[in-house]
Amino acid sequence: MAGDGIQVAKLEEKELKLSEDEVSHLALDIGGSLIKMVYFSSSSSCSSDDQENGFIRDGTNGSSGNLEYRVLSGRLHFLKFETSKISECIEFISSKRLQHYGDQGNEAPAGDEQIVKATGGGAFKFADLFKEKLGIILDKVDEMSSLVAGANFLLKVDGDNEFERVSGTSVGGGTFWGLGKLLTKCKSFDELLELSHQGNNRVIDMLVGDIYGERVIQSFGKAVSENKELEDYRTEDVARSLLRMISNNIGQIAYLNALRFGLKRIFFGGFFIRGHEYTMDTISVAVHF
Repeated sequence: MAGDGIQVAKLEEKELKLSEDEVSHLALDIGGSLIKMVYFSSSSSCSSDDQENGFIRDGTNGSSGNLEYRVLSGRLHFLKFETSKISECIEFISSKRLQHYGDQGNEAPAGDEQIVKATGGGAFKFADLFKEKLGIILDKVDEMSSLVAGANFLLKVDGDNEFERVSGTSVGGGTFWGLGKLLTKCKSFDELLELSHQGNNRVIDMLVGDIYGERVIQSFGKAVSENKELEDYRTEDVARSLLRMISNNIGQIAYLNALRFGLKRIFFGGFFIRGHEYTMDTISVAVHF
C-alpha cells in the first residue's frame, strides 16, 4: 500500500539463467494453514502432465492453486496444499520424483543426502516426516529473512540489509479458514472466499449505522441481540462477516505498528489477500480508520 490507497502489485515474469537443460529445483514454504511449493522443470523433462493435473482436478489445490510461468526453456510451477493434508503434498513430490532434486539442481547421486530448502514453522514440525517418507533433509531457511529478500528482489530496494520483526497476530488467514470451515462447512479456502463475495455482513455485524453511521462497531454483534441460531443465518453472510472481521484486524494492527515506528508505507502480502480486491479494500479501510 502506498499513499492514500492500496496498490496491488503486478509481478512480471523474470527469466532464470540456468546452465543445465535437465534441471529441477524444489522449494517449500510450510505454513500453519497452507504449504506453498515451487519447482522448476525443463521443457524436455517435466510438463503439466496427467499426474499433476490429477492433483489439481481432485480439489487439492482449488482455484488459483496451480500456476505456471514459462522461463527460458522450462517452467516455474507454483502449487499449494492444505497443511492438514500434508500427505497429499508428500505424495505429489514422490509421484514426480521431485525429492531427488531439491536445491542441487541436477538429480543427486544415489546415497547422497537429498536437501530441500524450506521455510515456515512446518519446516521444523514436519522435518522428521519428510525424512521418513521421502528421505530428504529440509534445509530450514529463516522466514523473515526470506520475506525481506523476496521483497527486495521484487521491489529493487537498495539499502542496509537490516530488518526486525516488530509485532504479529494469531488472527489471520488461518483463522478465517479455520472458523469459516466450522461455521459454513466449506471444503476449501477458495470456496469460503467465493462464498463471502455473495454475502452481506450487515445482516450479522452491528454497525454504527444502526445508530448513526456505516462503520462496523461489532463483528457478529447482531447475533447477540437476535434470538437466532447459526442455521438461521445464510452461510454467505457468515463468511462475509468473518472476512471483514479478519481483514479489519490485519489492517488495524498494521496501521498501529506503522504509527509506532513512524513508517509511511505498508505492504501486504500472502495467500489470504492474493488478487481479492474486496479483502484489500477492507484492509485499506481499516488502515485509514
